[in-house]
Parts: sequence; C-alpha cells; structure tokens
Amino acid sequence: MSAELTLGAEEELHLIDLESGRLSAKAPRLLPKLPADRFGAELQRTTIETNTPVVTTLDDLRRVIVDLRRELAAAIAPSGVTIAAAGTAPRSEYADFELTSGGRFGRMQEQYRMLVDEQLICGLQVHVGVSDRDLAVQIAQRVAPTLPALLALSASSPFWNGQDTGYASFRSIIWQRWPSAGSFGRVDNAAEYDKVLDDLIASGVIADKKMAYFDVRPSSHAPTLELRVCDATPVVDDAVLIAGLFRAAVRRAEVAVESGAEWHPRSEPLHRAAMWQAARSGLSGDLLGLGQHPERLPAEVAVRQLVSRLRPQLEELGDWGTVTALLEDTLARGNSTDRQRTAYAERGELDDVVAQVVEDTAGTPSGRDEHHVAAIPSYRVRAGDEAVGPGARPRPAFRDLAAYFGRWDVDTTIEHCAARDVWTREHEVGFVVDGGVQAFGCDLVPRTVSAYEWAQLEAGLVQRARAIELFLRDAYGPRRIVTDGAMDDDDFVGANGWDPDAARLPATAVRAPVIGFDLVRNEFGGWRVLEDNVRSPSGVAYGLALRELMDAVVPEAPRPPRLRDPATVPERLRTTLRTNATAVTGASDPVLALLTDGPGAGAWYEHRRLADGAGMHLVTESDLDVVDGHVVHAPSGQVLDALYLRIDRDVRALTNDRLPDLGPRVLDVAQAGGVYLANAPGNALLDDKAMYVNVPDLIWYYLEQKPLLESVPTYRPELEGERLSVLDRVGELVTKPVDGEGGRDVLIGPSASAPEVAERRRRIAADPSAWVGQEVVQLSSHPTIGPAGLDPRHVDLRAFVYVTGTGPDDVHLADVALTRVAPEGSMVVNSSRGGGAKDTWIVGPEGER
Repeated sequence: MSAELTLGAEEELHLIDLESGRLSAKAPRLLPKLPADRFGAELQRTTIETNTPVVTTLDDLRRVIVDLRRELAAAIAPSGVTIAAAGTAPRSEYADFELTSGGRFGRMQEQYRMLVDEQLICGLQVHVGVSDRDLAVQIAQRVAPTLPALLALSASSPFWNGQDTGYASFRSIIWQRWPSAGSFGRVDNAAEYDKVLDDLIASGVIADKKMAYFDVRPSSHAPTLELRVCDATPVVDDAVLIAGLFRAAVRRAEVAVESGAEWHPRSEPLHRAAMWQAARSGLSGDLLGLGQHPERLPAEVAVRQLVSRLRPQLEELGDWGTVTALLEDTLARGNSTDRQRTAYAERGELDDVVAQVVEDTAGTPSGRDEHHVAAIPSYRVRAGDEAVGPGARPRPAFRDLAAYFGRWDVDTTIEHCAARDVWTREHEVGFVVDGGVQAFGCDLVPRTVSAYEWAQLEAGLVQRARAIELFLRDAYGPRRIVTDGAMDDDDFVGANGWDPDAARLPATAVRAPVIGFDLVRNEFGGWRVLEDNVRSPSGVAYGLALRELMDAVVPEAPRPPRLRDPATVPERLRTTLRTNATAVTGASDPVLALLTDGPGAGAWYEHRRLADGAGMHLVTESDLDVVDGHVVHAPSGQVLDALYLRIDRDVRALTNDRLPDLGPRVLDVAQAGGVYLANAPGNALLDDKAMYVNVPDLIWYYLEQKPLLESVPTYRPELEGERLSVLDRVGELVTKPVDGEGGRDVLIGPSASAPEVAERRRRIAADPSAWVGQEVVQLSSHPTIGPAGLDPRHVDLRAFVYVTGTGPDDVHLADVALTRVAPEGSMVVNSSRGGGAKDTWIVGPEGER
C-alpha cells in the first residue's frame, strides 16, 4: 500500500459550566495547565481541541480518545467545568460567543463578522495517513459520495439558540457558510490544488491555507488526508466507526486511482444536495445512495450499502468485525440527534439534553448502557415512531407498556381482542354507514402524549380557535378584514361552506363553540395542523368510549402518573353550551338540545352519548316546534334555549309535518335572540380545504401573533401561479377536494398508480377550484397489537376545543383526544377507509392531581 493508512483524530469539545449547563468561556484560563501537544485553543473561548497521537488500529484510536477526554475532564473539573462532544451545545445562544485572543482570530472576526460570531460549533476531524500529496488530492475527490452517510452517523446538533432547528446537524449548515467550505472542485494533482489555495488567498477571501475548510483536504501540517464534515460525537464509538469507514473509503479510492479505474464524479449541485439531506435528516429520514445519479434510500439502508461496498477494504485492514459491530450498536441506539430529541420530548427541558450529552461524552466508549432495555421482537422500526426508537427499543414513556404487552402470547392477544369486540358490540359503539352499523376498530395499545407536548398543543390550538371564531364573526358581520385589505370579499363570500343565513345571527354569539383539529406529528417530532373541523366535528364520544374500553378490557395496563380523565368532557360541553345560550337568550337556567338526523346519522352513537352525558334533549326535526318566538320541544312543551346542531343539512332545510318551513322559522328565532344555535350555519366556511391556507394569516390579522402551530404546505390550483405546479406534481402531493370529508377522494400521490395520477390530473385541470394539493407529511407511527405481536401503524390526532368567547381564557382544550390509526400500508386514518382508533393518554403537568 502506498498510502500509510494510519489514524488520528482531532475533537473539538464544548466547555460546559456544571452549575448552569451553559457554555463556559474558560478555555484561556485552563489551557496553560494542559500539555500543548495534546490540547489546543479554538476560535471561541468555549472550546478546547484534543489531538490524538498517530495510531494504526481502531482499538488504539478508541483508547487514546477516551484517555484524552478523561485527562481533560479531570483537569478542568476543579474549575466547575465539564466537556460535551456535540456539534452544538444544546443551550448555546448567540450571546455566548467570546473570541479567543490573538491576531489571526481577531482578523477573522473583523473580516467575517457574524460568520465568526455564530461559530459555537464543534466538529470531529479524522486523519488518515496518505504521504503522497498527489494521491491524497485524487483520493479526496473520489471519497465524496461516502461523506453524507458519515455526516448522518455523526449528527449531534439539532438544537441551536434555544430551539430545535429541524436539522440533525445544524453545525454543518453553519459550517457551510464559510467561503472555502465544501468541495475544492476537480483537480488532477497537488500542484493544481495548491494553485487553488494560492488563488483563494490572493483573492483576499481567505487569509491562509489553514482556512481551506474543504470537506476533505490534504492536511496543511501533517502527511494525512483530513475528513472535516462530521459533528463532534458524544459517544466515542461513533467517532471510531466513522474513522474506520473513512479509512476504508480512502483505501478503496487509492486502489481505484492506482489501477486507473474510470471515475465519474457526481455533479457539484448533487453533492451539495446529498450533504444537505444528511444534515437535515441524519439517520431518521432518507439519504442519497452512492450512485452517480440520485437514489433516495432510508438512512439505515444507505449506511449499510456503504459498509457493504467497503467490505473488501475493511477486511483487508482488519476492521470488518469491529466496524460491523459498531454499526449495529449505533443503529440500535441512534445517533446523538435521535437521543437528544428523545431526551427533550420527555419534559421539553434543554437541561435534560445537556445532561444526556455530557453523560454520553464522559461515559463508556459505547455510550450509556441501555442494553438492559429489551428490544421488541420483529418490530419494524420506522423513522418518527413515537414509542419505539432505534434498535426496536421502546422509548422511556413506552417501556412499561412494552413490557406489559410483550408478555402477551398469541392466545392472550386473541382473548383480549375478542373481549374488546364483545365490549364494543354490547355498548353499540360504531358508525352508521349505508344504513348499517360499522364496527368501531379499536387498538388496545394506548398512545401517550406528554405534559410538555400537550401544553404546546394547547397554546397553539387555543390561538387557532380564537382566530377562527373572530373571523367567522367578522366575515358574516362588518368584514373589517376586507376594509383593511387583508382579504378580498371574493376570498370567502360564496366559497364552499358560505351560508348567507349566518349573517342573521346575533353579532356577539359564539359561532363555533366546538372545534375539532386534526394534527399530525412528522418523523422529526414536530406537530402540524392538517385540517380544521368547524361545522360539526365528531369523535369526542369515541374518545370517551376508548378509555372505558381500556378500563374494562385491559385494566392492568400500567398507567402513567397524572393521567387526565376524559370523563370531564361532557360537563365541559354542557358548561360551554349553557354559557353561550345564556349570553344570547338571557336564560338563567338554559335548556339544551342536540339536534340529530336520528338513527341513520353516521355518528348516531356519539349523538346519544353526548346528549345523555351533557344533560341535553336528543331531538330530531320532528320533535321541534316554533311557538310565540321560541323553539319548543314538542313532546315535553319545554322552550329550548340552545340547539347543538349535529345534522348533515343546512338549518333552512329543516321541516316536519307541523311546520313545512321549520328551518326558516328556527332561523327567525335565532336572529331575534330566542335560541342559540351551537356550531352555527356558515361555519363550514372554515372546513373548506382552500380556506385552511388562510388560517395563519387570520392569526396574524386578528391576534397580531405568530402562529404557534404550523400548517401543512397547501396549494390552491384555482390560482394560476400554483395550478401548473400542482398538475405537474400530482404524483408527489396529496390532493383532495375542498369540500371532502372522511377521506373521500384523497389521493396520496407517491402511493398512487400512473392511471390514478393521470385521472386526478384530468379532474383538477377540469375544475381547479374544487381541489387543493398538500405536501406529503410522513405521519408518525405507533405500535398496534395483533396475534403476531406489536407492529407500527401511522396515526394522527383529533383534539377538541370548547369556546365561550374570543379571549385566551374563553377557549379550553378538552381532556380527550382521538388517535386515529391507519390500516397497514396506508396513511389514511379515516374509518370509512379502513382506519381505526386507540386511546390517547394525556399526561398532566407535574403537581397536577
């Protein structure tokens, strides 16, 4: 071998104050006490760099990295400081940056300004001995396709400036801003490479050769090839794995160069795209494969592809066994970004993330020992699984449940599922479809939503509900939003769901006392509002039934502390309707009724359950009369002060034998303030999928606030500027009718056949205003149980708010949510499309009873 293939590493380590968990700028005070050949200064005072001696084996590299970390940690501990090997310190903020003194660093700050001030980042540099510089330059170009996978393995910087960036490696995004970062282009030898550096220096853009911050470069001070793309890794064995793979890639490229093998490099834009994809997703999404042209692969598949390609070189170097074992450990535990986000999801506390990174940095080379947590046999782990993490190991909040369900054998599962089906039949829980009752599909594995996540959802949904209520009052009233130029009349007047009768209702009446929101959680853990259900949201009673089912069929399933009780919801509904009815009619003890289409209604079970639980009359149009300006319950003669509308028709269409014009008469009474119509006429305006696009703007306009929950990017083909894009991307988008419900006519482009895509494209082109397109959100998944054990299914969440006004204290998020479960191989959760549901365990904050 003409290349020496020795190993070395430089680790940049954050200094962390033990008391506060924040960055500590004590490096200048600490470095004089440390050996200069092993520890050095960096641009920022909050970082110390370690330099390993040259070694020849991966075992030796592991040993020297561990020794250096321990030596440094012991030396700085008396100063109240510890170390964290991560791309970014979880609690770092812009204000933490302090420049290390020195003319070179001072010049850099003067020239690059904010670019320097944001360098609160730490990387891992791996050196492989390549004494021939011409060879090193050629190898550096040929190893480029392996770099995205190495970056993904190292990713450890999701948090920046106090928030989750949405990236697995935000350090690499910051790093790429340097003018000399990335690839140095195609050159044939060291002389040409040196000429590139000379030209850069002559341009004044960089000051010296040390500022050649290329992804891979011949070292400026040692006979090595240096890998520079990776985040610092808390777990030592992750660094060793990366070093082993990089050395094998160098060897493979060396053999190719010496044999004169033909080389077809990727285009520079594609290489940058592959690196960005790795920084964005880490091991939780897709990476681009190793080919010259893009091939999207799940990250685990892409990494295994790389290892398989490098097998001959790994075996030649004696590293095959070590690297494959390290890879399995890494994939089982996840990279640091996965672990940091798991730590944060428990309580939403960055201190927990800091503690985890510090512990991993100081721990055993393989990281914290979690092998006592048994993997779930045969579980098909998916990116974004809420309950099961890398290696099929249950996440902390799911471990007790995983152990409980893991003890079920086939007979036990069948027995419990049979008891479930008996319970749902006996309690008549189901939906009416085409005149028959469709069984309510229930999964017995509950989904847990942490107190932190529920608090985030509460803030965002309260905000969204307030804006919706304010818009409905304004749209059917003064239309201030039009006067101010924020919307045009044409944007909503006459739109799907618009009802002119809604303008007749009292100006201060609450129009949407019950709103349902459909939410999805993507593979990175972020919540998105998928749809607003304002006209007549259903599902509350099914959420109540699910908890009762769990209590009856699996009472011994371990409950978390502070589990909220959905049984409070009927009283919340009753209080909401009574408050709003009193405000409209003045009745001190209002009489409530739920108006239904009767046993043929799809949600007949829910109508009966809510009427009974909230103390309402359950009425159909045949039970109503209008007498002396009041709506009367004909069987009892009672005056009704509130009608909770759960019908599938306009109020104007109501009729019976006594009053063919019942609907118009009820509207007359409502207009005069004689009855409160809950979930009023005209609310369907906000169910319109095209109006959904405007809700963030409504929040800005009516509340002057930034939306706290994001929407899914949505396109309206009726707009000329978006039509061609939607038509071109039907196979990539989710397309749905603006007035659709129950999953009707939803087409998920990536899962559709070519004829289905063509037909949808034809229908959109024929009537653009009838459709919307949405980006595909890879829904999170959650375990379900069947005879074969636990298996993941995609899930969404329907949450409910109750509204008595437009102030922040007038909107309440219910203690119940309906988790809907898609069938195997689908992302459509609607029951009409084969979906089911599961109990949602909402955890209250600490201190709550």
